[in-house]
Amino acid sequence: MHRNLLPVLSLLLGTAFLLAGNGLHGLLLPMRGTEEGFSPTSLGLLGTAWASGFVLGCIFSQRLVRRIGHVRAFSAFSAMIAIIALLTGLLVDPVSWIILRVVTGFSLAAAFMIIESWLNERATNETRGLIFSLYMTVTYVAIVTGQMSIALGDVKQTTFFMIAGILYCLALLPTAVSTATSPAPLKEVRIDLKLIYRNSPVSFVAMLMIGIANGAFGTLAPVFGANVGLETITIATMMSVTIFSGALMQIPAGRMSDRMDRRYVLAGLGAIASAAGLAIVIIRPENIGILFGLIALYGAMSYTLYSIIVAHANDYAANDQFVTVSSGLLLLYGIGTIIGPLISGIAMVYGAYLLFAVTAAAHLAVAAYAIFRSFVRAAVPDAEKEIFASTPSARSATPESINLDPRATTFED
Repeated sequence: MHRNLLPVLSLLLGTAFLLAGNGLHGLLLPMRGTEEGFSPTSLGLLGTAWASGFVLGCIFSQRLVRRIGHVRAFSAFSAMIAIIALLTGLLVDPVSWIILRVVTGFSLAAAFMIIESWLNERATNETRGLIFSLYMTVTYVAIVTGQMSIALGDVKQTTFFMIAGILYCLALLPTAVSTATSPAPLKEVRIDLKLIYRNSPVSFVAMLMIGIANGAFGTLAPVFGANVGLETITIATMMSVTIFSGALMQIPAGRMSDRMDRRYVLAGLGAIASAAGLAIVIIRPENIGILFGLIALYGAMSYTLYSIIVAHANDYAANDQFVTVSSGLLLLYGIGTIIGPLISGIAMVYGAYLLFAVTAAAHLAVAAYAIFRSFVRAAVPDAEKEIFASTPSARSATPESINLDPRATTFED
């Protein structure tokens, strides 16, 4: 078993470099853009552009990979991402950055799918759970490491653009020397949004709303931090706190949703996330401890919703629909992340704190609709529920990571 995991570890190392580079680059651009005086709307469009490219990459990159092969495709996409990271340091211009972010999003989606298909190929029934857990751990740790590294220097210099490019290039090395066999061709993504809505209207609406909230926060929280006078290290820590608090809350909230109607859990999490956002808008805390407390509460609630929504949708789905349903929900999340940064960027023209007014409205919509549907449709009996399982960070999830989930094989057997 340990011998079989060695190629997997090299693939996970490549994933770590990709995610660290993405964490660094994704935080660097809005912070540098704020220093350059870019408008909140143009900075919001950076997130919209990245999410648009990522969604398109999840849907269309399979054809290119099948044509040129996994190794060459991964090398090409990684090189493209590295080149763009360097170009954004040379072309400090909002229009150029927006265009380049579309290409980055597409290329990252393709690169993630290639690595995840390799991991799928190496996974067996005995090792799939371990590999999936390692993948989730690598995802969270690498993103946070990339974000926190920005505290070590000055965002007004070109150094971090070069470091991001180096990290993307380093992602090539583990896969180049890996002994993992070339996997089967990537599967076409089957998307049936009508099926998703018929299956679970709550999951449909809630996933779109949290995509809006998380897309807005992930892109523009650094801009908010800079505009309210936070230092670079404080902004990086703020972004990392939301990720870790969400990761820590997944299991407790998930276990609670196994014991009661998941819609009540979604409503509770959404209501508390909304309250935390509104508190930031109203109080406008100057004390860092209070701000971080509210941010941690926000992250613990908001970044837990995705996994519970997936579990709720699959409570109603047929056994062979796990991948189809989860892929459709992922697309809805991606659509939300396209919308959220644009709306928030426009709102923040009138004040940095309005970022949290947008997220609060989205989370309140989740809570209200979940409660409404609880009066319309009976809850799934506890005995028929899918057991909750955590999922990787939705920001980097692709249809191939859904195939890696042990539930994908369990439900189809």
